[in-house]
Order: sequence, then C-alpha cells, then structure tokens
Amino acid sequence: MTDAIALDGLRPAVERSFLADGPLGRTDAGYRPREAQLQMADAVARAIEDRQALVVEAGTGVGKTFAYLVPVLLSARRTLVSTATKSLQDQLFFRDLPRLRDALGVPATVALLKGRGSYLCRHRLAQAREGAMLPDRTAVRALARIETWAHATVTGDIGELEGLDERSDVIPLVTSTRDNCLGSECPEYASCHVMKARRDAMAADIVVVNHHLFFADLALRDSGVAELLPTVDVAVFDEAHQMVEAGVQFLGQTLGTGQAIDVARDLLAAGLQHARGLQPWTEICAALEKAARDLRLAAAEGMPDVRALIKRRWEEAAGPGLAEALGGLQGALKAAAEAAQAVSEAAPDFARLQARAQDLAAQAVRFQGRGADDHVRWVDLTPSQARLVDSPLDIRAMLTQQRALAPRAWVFTSATLGDDETLSWFSESTGLEDARHLRVGSPFDYPAHARVYVPPRFPPPGDDAHYAQVGRAAAHCAAALGGRTFVLTTTLRAMRIVAESLGAELTALGQPLEVLVQGTAAKRALLSRFQQGGCVLVGSQSFWEGIDVPGDALQCVMIDKLPFPPPNDPLVEARVRQLKSQGRDAFNDYFVAEAAIALKQGAGRLIRTETDKGLLVICDTRLREKRYGARLLAALPPMRPVASGEEALGWLRSLR
Repeated sequence: MTDAIALDGLRPAVERSFLADGPLGRTDAGYRPREAQLQMADAVARAIEDRQALVVEAGTGVGKTFAYLVPVLLSARRTLVSTATKSLQDQLFFRDLPRLRDALGVPATVALLKGRGSYLCRHRLAQAREGAMLPDRTAVRALARIETWAHATVTGDIGELEGLDERSDVIPLVTSTRDNCLGSECPEYASCHVMKARRDAMAADIVVVNHHLFFADLALRDSGVAELLPTVDVAVFDEAHQMVEAGVQFLGQTLGTGQAIDVARDLLAAGLQHARGLQPWTEICAALEKAARDLRLAAAEGMPDVRALIKRRWEEAAGPGLAEALGGLQGALKAAAEAAQAVSEAAPDFARLQARAQDLAAQAVRFQGRGADDHVRWVDLTPSQARLVDSPLDIRAMLTQQRALAPRAWVFTSATLGDDETLSWFSESTGLEDARHLRVGSPFDYPAHARVYVPPRFPPPGDDAHYAQVGRAAAHCAAALGGRTFVLTTTLRAMRIVAESLGAELTALGQPLEVLVQGTAAKRALLSRFQQGGCVLVGSQSFWEGIDVPGDALQCVMIDKLPFPPPNDPLVEARVRQLKSQGRDAFNDYFVAEAAIALKQGAGRLIRTETDKGLLVICDTRLREKRYGARLLAALPPMRPVASGEEALGWLRSLR
C-alpha cells in the first residue's frame, strides 16, 4: 500500500480503501461503501496533503472515525488525535485504530495519553497504604483492589479497574496532581506510569489524547502535549463541538480557596514530619486556612445561603471586602512560601509547596487587578469553597497562534458544528473562517424511520406546570412502548419535577415501569439498566450527548424545552456584550445558534443505526409560534412531522 501511495498519491489510495472489494471490505463482511464517508475521507486526505485546515460536519451514521483514521494511517505522517472523553479515547486506541491498522497493513505505532489523574502514582499509593484516613469500608476495599492491581498493571491506567466508581474518594489518594507530584525527586520516578506514558507518546506515530488534556497542557505544560504538538504533521479533533468550552475552561486563570487550604494542610503535614520545630507550622497554616475561608465569605457576601454550585457575576462580588480578602490571602501565601523555602533542604516536598504557594499568591495579585477586555471574570461558589475565574470568551487567539507556528494539517469534525453551510457556530469561535468547510449528511432514512412531534398546547416553558406536563406526556409515550423512552431536561430542577410527575402518571395508568433518574446511580449503571428494557430514563446536562443506545431499546426521545443558554450566566452575558459591540443580533447569532446545536445533539440520541425507528417529542410551543422555530426544526435531521398526539402515540404503538 505504501508503494501505491508513493506512485499516485494519498487520495487515490484512500479511495481504493473504501471500495467494496478494498481492504475494509475484505476484512469486514458487514462493510458497505458509503458515499458520504468517502467524500469526507477524500477531504481529510486533501487537507493532509496540502497541510491545510478542514472543518467537517458528518451526520450520524457517516462513519467519520474511519473517514479520518484511514487517511491518517495511509499518510504515514505523525498525528495527534484528540477526542472529547476518556471513554472515546479508549475506543479509538483499543478498537478502531488496531482494527484499521491491521486491515490496511500499516505498521504504525499508537500511544494513549491521558492526564496524570488517570494514572496510578506508586509513591502516593504507598502513602495511602501507610496513613490514609478512609471514610468507609467501601473505600478500604477499593484501596485493597488497587494495591492488588498495582502489582500487575503495565500502563497504570486507573480505567483498567472495572467496576471502580470514577467518583471514588480513593482515586485522588493514589494519583498525583501537578501540585503534589514530586517530579524527578520522587522515589518512584524510574517506574512512574505518567512518565512512561509520555515517553511512549513521544515515540509513537499516532497519539490519542482528549480535549481537556490538550488545553490544560497548553496552559500548564504539565502532561507532554505541549512538547508533542510541534512534532506532529496532522492534528485531528473529533467531537470538535466540545472544544470551545473545554478550551475556555482550561485556558483561563483560576484561584480556588480549596487550593489554598490544600497547601496549608500539605505544608502542615510536611512541616511536622520533616522539619518539626524549625518553623511555627501550626500558626502559619492556620493563618492560611483562615485567609482562604475569609475569601470564601467575602466572595459570597450579600448572597443567600449557597446550597449548590452558583456562578456569581464578578461585578456583584468585587467590592472592598473581596479586595481586602485577596490581599490577606496573598500575604498568608507569601508567609507559607517563605517558610517552605527556609527548610527546602529538609525534604523535596518543600520545594513543591513553595512553588504552589507562590503560584497562588501570583493569582491573588492578578485578581486584584483589572481583567483583559476579551476575557470574562466570575466567581464559582459552593457551600464550602469559592473559585475565582478569569477566562477568554473563545479559543480564537490560542488556535490561531498554534496554527501559525508550523504548517500542518488541522481536521475538526463532529456531527454538530453549525446550522449553515459555513458552520459559522464553530468556525467563528475558533478562528477557522479561512478553513475548508464540508457538510455530509447522514445516510439514514429519517423520513421513513423517524417522526417529530411538537405539541400544539402546553404550559409556558419554565413554569412548574410545564415540567409536570412533560412528565405526564412522557408517561403516555412510555406506556405505548412499554418503556424505551428517554427524557432530556434542560436543568436539574426540571429533571426532578419531570421524574416525579412521570412516576405518578405511570402509577395512575397502571404501568409497572421503572423510572431511572440521573444522579441516583453511576451513568454507566443507569444506561445498562435502561437497555434491559421496561423503564424510562430521565437525564439532564451530561445525558444530552454521548449516549449511544442502538436498536429497539430506545424508541422515544422527549425534550422538555428549547435548550437556550442561561441568559444570566456570566460567560453568556459577556459573549452577548461582545456581539452587541460588533453591531450584531445576539439573539439570532448566539442564543438561537446555541439552541440549534444542543437540539441536534439531543435529537441525535434517537436514531443510531440504519434500522432504528423512533419518535422525537419537543415540548415547546415556541417551535410553532416563533419565527426562529422554523430555523431550529430545519437544523434537525429530516424527520417526518406528526400533527397530533393521537398520531404520535399511534406511531409508537406500531413500533412496539
């Protein structure tokens, strides 16, 4: 194959690979050529050959993963592939890439690189074994499992441990962070799993990362991506619609009171263990903890009792009290850094603690000053902590800078990148207006297999009566199907009202269907139970995308209302101000565009294979009444509309 590429180029070789009698067809009896897939693969091959940027939206069922991996493998060029989540990373590394590499006969080496929090730290495992205060017997058993596994693992990837809850309190005890890693001073440095993963990545032909790691590393240079990126010829970003939010999250500056308290506690432990009596450790660390708590109180001044995460506008929080608290925290951090420096020769821990305290003190100084015009500031408040955030509005500047450093191919792909031909929703926020743009539709027969229903009469969106009615409507759909129904809500509060109403209506209908609700169990466990049948799943936020339930297990998706961004969110407000300053219509250019993308993501849960059939219900009469309703409906796959609730239920009964 390599000789053939040398003779007539990459694009012809890619085209031959997707023929019915090509390498993919010879190794997979179920393979069928798809015009949309070939069209995308050719565009990717062209971008690789020309070292250009490509933005491509590929509908569900196109097979976009193979459409970019085949050109990447055949090009024999060093490539970075970034995707949205660690689970998608694993799918690429363990399934898709080995399968294609074998089918194409390409001797490419592949590496998987995750953030340091995904890898076992042998040094911290030893510390946990000796002195960790574990909260319960479940944690004790989890630590014992990890200890047994630690002797056999080659990669140290915590994801290898099946059944270990990713929210387990034990995981932070046996993994490292940028703050507590001892680096080359660590006694386990020679066998460090993080360092091995980085070495493997630097030696591989194709490296698979995730968006969070990509942006966090560019900001902190902590995981090896910043050193890796200059060496690659091709950078591919799958699930690219999540890039902007991931970038905004990690490219900004933060100062958390929890970080300061962690420094205080770690410094106290190290001081009493390695340098007892050499500094007044108890007084220094108590002062630092008090300064952190004072900052939390100042950031929440004037607020009601905080019982959950709240985003507070910077303008509301930034008063004399906050400035005074920031100054106090800066002074306490400076004292902690000086104390750690004074005993730095006693143990390697102190150099790291000094650096952590100095970094946080610098952040305290930064937040006492004025923010940049193209940034937005806010405060994240929880019952016990405050986190000050200074974030860019988008990733235009960063990505433009990275693209200018060296000529390489950049490929950005997702099933949802916009609702126009130029994919402006994505391209504008990433500075990719100059890239090539391609939209390839889904090969699925939506008009034959899918219906969409917008009820003509419903309580106003946002009213409690609206959400209760959503629950009752979902119960009737689930009754018609015997379950197989997925309800997506726009807020956690709505989710709770919908679930309660749904359960009550099912009882009234005499339907013994189980109601599964996000948060009552791990996401994987809920999906596993849902696929067994006889139940309804109600979810919000993280359930709008990444849920793949093919076949008859899911045949009705109900959306409570149009997913407009929350107007009082500080980041949303800042983006609106920016658009208005440019003389643009913020509602059409931002709110409607965002809703179109989110609606496409939610609707995408319904039809996952060529034979799937189902009904999409959107319980928002604005789709019928407002001018923008036609635009939002046009953004969906071409499902056939139904006119009445009776017709919708009849369609569901026919599926059952």
